[in-house]
Amino acid sequence: MAATAELQGKYQKLAQEYSKLRAQNQVLKKGVVDEQANSTSLKEQLKMKDQSLRKLQQEMDSLAFRNQQLAKRVELLQDELALSELKGKKNKKSGEASSQLSQEQKNVFDEDLQKKIEENERLHIQFFEADEKHKRLESELRSRLEVLEMETAQHQAVVDGLTRKYMETIEKLQNDKAKLEIKSQTLEREAKDCRVRTEECQQQLKNLHSDLGSKLDESLHIIREKVPFNDTRSSQFNALNVPLHNRRRQLKLRDLVGQALAFIQDLVMALLNFHTYTEQRVQIFPVDSATDTISPLNQKFSQYLHENASYVRPLEEGMLHFFESITEDTVTVLETTAKLKSFSDYLKAYVHFLRKILPYQLKSLEEECESSLCTAALRARNMELQHDMKRLTAVFEKLHTYVSLLALPSMKPDRLLRTNFSSIFTHIASALHGFHDIMKDISKHYSQKAALEHELPTSTQKLITTNDCILSSVVALTNGAGKVASFFSNNLDCFTASLSYGPKGGMEFINPLSAECMLQYKKKAAAYMKLLKKPCCDSVPYEEALANRRILLSSTESREGLAQQVQQSLEKIAKLEQEKEHWMLEAQLAKIRLEKENIKVAEKLKNSGGGQLIEASQESSLLLNAAEQEKENGTEKVLSEPIKITSLVGMLTMTACNEKQVPEADTREDLIKNHYMTRIVELTSQLQLADSKSVHFHAECRALAKRLSLAEKSKESSTEEMRLARQSITRLQDELTTTKRSYEDQLSMMSDHLCSMNETLSKQREEIDTLKLASKGNSKKNKSR
Repeated sequence: MAATAELQGKYQKLAQEYSKLRAQNQVLKKGVVDEQANSTSLKEQLKMKDQSLRKLQQEMDSLAFRNQQLAKRVELLQDELALSELKGKKNKKSGEASSQLSQEQKNVFDEDLQKKIEENERLHIQFFEADEKHKRLESELRSRLEVLEMETAQHQAVVDGLTRKYMETIEKLQNDKAKLEIKSQTLEREAKDCRVRTEECQQQLKNLHSDLGSKLDESLHIIREKVPFNDTRSSQFNALNVPLHNRRRQLKLRDLVGQALAFIQDLVMALLNFHTYTEQRVQIFPVDSATDTISPLNQKFSQYLHENASYVRPLEEGMLHFFESITEDTVTVLETTAKLKSFSDYLKAYVHFLRKILPYQLKSLEEECESSLCTAALRARNMELQHDMKRLTAVFEKLHTYVSLLALPSMKPDRLLRTNFSSIFTHIASALHGFHDIMKDISKHYSQKAALEHELPTSTQKLITTNDCILSSVVALTNGAGKVASFFSNNLDCFTASLSYGPKGGMEFINPLSAECMLQYKKKAAAYMKLLKKPCCDSVPYEEALANRRILLSSTESREGLAQQVQQSLEKIAKLEQEKEHWMLEAQLAKIRLEKENIKVAEKLKNSGGGQLIEASQESSLLLNAAEQEKENGTEKVLSEPIKITSLVGMLTMTACNEKQVPEADTREDLIKNHYMTRIVELTSQLQLADSKSVHFHAECRALAKRLSLAEKSKESSTEEMRLARQSITRLQDELTTTKRSYEDQLSMMSDHLCSMNETLSKQREEIDTLKLASKGNSKKNKSR
């Protein structure tokens, strides 16, 4: 259930991230829409500018037309002037009157020409200003266009990244969903198994209740009849009894004390840093000792703070000695933990040190408040820190009180009842939580104070670094206090439960001497048990076990293949046992037949003569088989009658008097039998080897088939993933091409518009050049006139 809760939490976090990404996507879409609106507004502005340019162009055209009319008029006037000069030469008589008229006409022409020149200059100035304004507007529009293109590219990159992240989150969520479904199925199976197990456990519990009830009755009966003295009734005698050794509990206590030692080491390091950096701060603020003499109060305060290591370091040493005193062989209760008293003494010395420096610390803060640089906010922070330091000293005093109470049973057990131990532990846990809360307040107030001091105009780099170091040490103290408080609260049940660990039937140790005697008895009992313990048989050597393990790990046979091989071997063994029973029955029948035949032969020998002996012996010996000959070859057959023996090679006839031929036949039969037996053994070994190889190959083939099926499944899943990835790639490519086309169309439109503007500007420049040339020609003509 915890795993499902964690998975649901992860799924909710992923859903929250997905919703955030969707919100960001909407914001980006809105930004893109805004940029598109800006681009449309810029297009409208360009259209307005085009209209203004067209109006200016029309004005320029009208001015050019007017200028041409004026030029034609000037030419006409010049022609009239030339005609008048010609007429003046002819009419010398009327010279004076014509000269007066020509002078008046010249004056009129000069005035008109001056007006035209001024108008032309004004037009040139207006044209130049319009040209400059147009260039400036064009450069601004181009720069704004580049900025907008860059912004659109950035927005597109952000949108692409968000879509990519969105797809990745979707894939992750789908994978998590599949995993959660698989885990839910496994949890359902486990729940079913647990139900079955609970039913079995309930049945076992009923059986155990019945068995324990019967055993309890028997044990009570034995105790009443056999036990003459019950030492558990007397607490003094019971304290000397050795309790049952719980190695798991001892290891757990050692582990817990080791964790507490690590936390104490962190706290000791943080306290050393805090006192050292406080001493450094006292020497540099509000007066720097390097430039001026500090107050006697701060001198004494820094002198006391310089001695902090002699009070803080012993805390770590005392906890280390307490950790080393807890071993697997000891019985750890409060009456046997003598090293806890030394830790209590070191804590008492540190509390005295805090009491000694507390008034100097308060006076130092007051001296900072009285300085001219201290503001109202800084003064308020100093007052809060004074209150926090008083609370910190009070918390350490409370901790020392409860730790000294825990150390009492190892020195004076009659001063404290065992029933009060659990309440002491709960008070210690609450004091540790209070210590954590005080350190959080100190960290908050000191960070505010440091921030205010950094804003002062006289704050130096040395003061800033010292404040940062003090803040880091305070944060370390806060973290260490939080870890210790949570550790003590989480293991409070273990601490209170371990107090009942002691001699059976007793509630407390009388004094530490009885506890020491009990530990000595425990050592003697452990030594006695070691003497009684028999040596174990030799186990498999470590190297051989490693080699076998490697062989097992390297083999490709699966559990099903091995089970099948075992099943086949069991079937073969059953068949061989059946064949063995069959041949045993055949051998018994053959023995019975042989006995009957021997009886018949003996009767015939009695009834008939010696001529018929050979035939009867031949008929009886034909019934012997190879199994009977193997058993009867070693036995000595001393018969007076000749016996005819059959074998696999042939038939041999021998008599009792012919003793020289017997060992030769026996050796021949033995050789033949040994040859065939070795041949049978070789063939059976080859058959077994072939069977084992076939089973091995079959198992390998099954394993390879399973691997092949798994590879095919993975191939199908990978092809499906590739197909989906290709679809997403094609979709993204299509989107990219569409966006590219839209941007290309916009850019082409803007480029066409710019080209048209450039063309109009070039035309206007040409017209202006022509006007300039015309005005220059007119001015030259006027000058020549």
